[in-house]
Amino acid sequence: MLFRSVSLLIDVSKSMDWGEPNKGLYARRMAAAIAYIGLVNFDRVSLYAYSNGLQHELPGVRGRRLMFRAVDFLTKLTYEGPSNLAAAGKQFAIRHPQPGIVLIFSDFFEKGGYEDGLRYLLGRKYDLYTVQILSPEEIDPVLAGDLRLVDVEDDDVAEVTVGRALLNRYKQNLQAYCQQLREYCTKRGVNY
Repeated sequence: MLFRSVSLLIDVSKSMDWGEPNKGLYARRMAAAIAYIGLVNFDRVSLYAYSNGLQHELPGVRGRRLMFRAVDFLTKLTYEGPSNLAAAGKQFAIRHPQPGIVLIFSDFFEKGGYEDGLRYLLGRKYDLYTVQILSPEEIDPVLAGDLRLVDVEDDDVAEVTVGRALLNRYKQNLQAYCQQLREYCTKRGVNY
């Protein structure tokens, strides 16, 4: 029987603690489901929370009876700081040179870009999966008028007047960003 190493990297930056349903809760539920599948198959499952680098970890649990540890780990996660996939990817790749399956749960809203973080992981030739999680409010925002928008991760402020034209441009930019991430992953053999 072949046992695999399955590592789940969960973005716990402030931007993941947003939306209805909450993106972070959705990511934790998906991670719990995949962890359960791995544990039932007696794979070694590791959970990592990252924001500005790796923050918390539950290393290598194996067997269905340890699912409570995975659920406890996921339940206690808090959301803070900016997302830095490059730092987390580099730390993970250095600490885990062995092959395995790696899944990343994130919105991939990285001011520094997601490319470096994925490159570090690609360099180790993991079987890599990306799961981009967006809230309905991000996909189709219901905003209008003069607004002061504050970035939840770094408190950047933008004052804008939101009308139909700006919303349409926002939706086009978001769609292009998601398509760019999808194409980046596909060209490099990463499952999106």
